[in-house]
Amino acid sequence: MRQIPADLAAHLLNDASTLCQCWRVTRRDGTVLGFTEHDRDLAFAGLAFHAASGFQASDAEAGSGLAAEASEIAGGFSSSAISEADLVAGRYDGAQVEVFLVDWQEPARRMLVRTGEIGEVTRAGAAFRAELRRMTHSLDQVKGRIYGHRCDAILGDARCGVALEAGGLRADGEVSEVLDERRLRVTGLDGFATRFFRYGVLTFADGENAGLAADIEDHRQGEDAAELTLWLPMALPVAVGDRFSVVAGCDKSFTTCRAKFANHLNFRGFPHMPGSDFAYGYADGDTVHDGRPLYE
Repeated sequence: MRQIPADLAAHLLNDASTLCQCWRVTRRDGTVLGFTEHDRDLAFAGLAFHAASGFQASDAEAGSGLAAEASEIAGGFSSSAISEADLVAGRYDGAQVEVFLVDWQEPARRMLVRTGEIGEVTRAGAAFRAELRRMTHSLDQVKGRIYGHRCDAILGDARCGVALEAGGLRADGEVSEVLDERRLRVTGLDGFATRFFRYGVLTFADGENAGLAADIEDHRQGEDAAELTLWLPMALPVAVGDRFSVVAGCDKSFTTCRAKFANHLNFRGFPHMPGSDFAYGYADGDTVHDGRPLYE
């Protein structure tokens, strides 16, 4: 049960109140921002809550149990508070939001109402609307592993065990030409074979997409420069001269794990698992069932 601070409870008993809502947003990159629906800036807990953000809250319902309830916050783009570029780049995706009920005359008189995370964001002209999901929303996400022939680890993580910083699996480069929204001609990848970075990850070090990552669909090595094709266009335009780092690609197969990374002892898939055709079959006089692995 939520306990209302005594001073705030006494204020709520008055005939008139001076209350507003404030939002403390913590992005996944560690940036912390404050916003309020009040007409002037407020400050508490060591953070300034900006009034010029145009934030406005929708009606919200709260209930008991673990239902994944959601509300909304809406606002306009402001260079001093929140920019369209940051929103388009996904820098607010999954950000944690704390909603406070605050007495704007005495900001110390406040209460944390709820905590959630930013979900789906829609834009319309110079305004945006963001879904504010309850923390129980994460309980709806699929957890656990799925049996399959391919590895379900991420290249370089603790389950994989491959050291990306060693063995020539990472490189730094620079965009030399933007062929279209998905194809880039780059320098800095000399000495790598064609398709070495296929299914890898490219992370921009500077430019408008600084800090953002993209999955690589294909890698072609030319005489003068390499060409990288991204699975999806970047949220913001890529420019000539943008620097990046790129990590080798892995198609999650047992063959690649053994031949490319010599990491087959840590393979996190099930390459010897029979396929559906075999599993639904039956013993007959023509098929050999001698216990040998189905995949070498």
